[in-house]
Amino acid sequence: MPPRNHSERTELSPSADEAIEGIDRKQYQRDIVWRNVFIMGLIHLGAVYSFLFVTWKCHWLTLVWAVLLYFLNGIGITAGAHRLWAHRSYKARFPLRVFLAACNCLAFQNSIYEWARDHRVHHKYSETDADPHNAKRGFFFSHIGWLLVRKHPDVVSKGSRLKVDDLLADPVVRFQKKHYAILMPVLCFILPSLIPILWNESLWNAYFVAAILRYCVALNCTWMVNSVAHFWGTRPYDKYINPAQNRLVATLSIGEGWHNYHHTFPSDYKAGEFGWKINMTTIFIDTMYMLGQAYDCNETKQQLIDARKLRTGVAS
Repeated sequence: MPPRNHSERTELSPSADEAIEGIDRKQYQRDIVWRNVFIMGLIHLGAVYSFLFVTWKCHWLTLVWAVLLYFLNGIGITAGAHRLWAHRSYKARFPLRVFLAACNCLAFQNSIYEWARDHRVHHKYSETDADPHNAKRGFFFSHIGWLLVRKHPDVVSKGSRLKVDDLLADPVVRFQKKHYAILMPVLCFILPSLIPILWNESLWNAYFVAAILRYCVALNCTWMVNSVAHFWGTRPYDKYINPAQNRLVATLSIGEGWHNYHHTFPSDYKAGEFGWKINMTTIFIDTMYMLGQAYDCNETKQQLIDARKLRTGVAS
């Protein structure tokens, strides 16, 4: 395989004091967004109903279809919004960017622009009030609670200072952002429900399994990166941060669970040291690289990785 770009950049999080600069904590009250509570409640109830009462009577092709959508759903976040647009860890040609933008709509976790912007805030101000899903506010908050309350003022104030012009410089991102309200429901719910009709599946079954259940499971597996991988696992690269290496999360999120590595070396396109090991997203990007659709993949030098291990007392 042709050589890739090597990077030694490491992004460090600021102190908690910096993250609350100019904000009076006492003025902030946790404001529940009841509309989001209601919607998330319905989605999860629908997923439980689907799992218990619908999956067992589906056509087997519908289950295969749901698994395929789960993978594409994940790729839209991991290879797309996360590694390509949020971190610029590799570059993609126009056809691949269009494909990833479509998969991102399928995932329904906000537009590429919003997802990448908030993720950059998360990295720069990790585990402070400016972090959208600050793990120091508890497991539930970092998993789903952050979506059920209004953002802390620090998230807005600090986030507004980040440069995100590069995101809107991409016409694919601009197009998706402009038409997201139409593209998202079509790609996330309507088409996943209609396609199974081709093999005589009922619309009811297809909707609850390929749309609702798949979407809910994918959401929670993505959220596990913010919650589980910030609480449990090993920390061989930086023992002073919450993000940890978690194999379960790496499996369910198709490669995003090597989180201590990722927060230490965020510009590495693999988001993990072990290449293809429990990392379907890296396999996907490498495949696109071989097809000429991905290029300029940033890779952290092994010497730097070994040096960080030595600093934490981990043998190479």
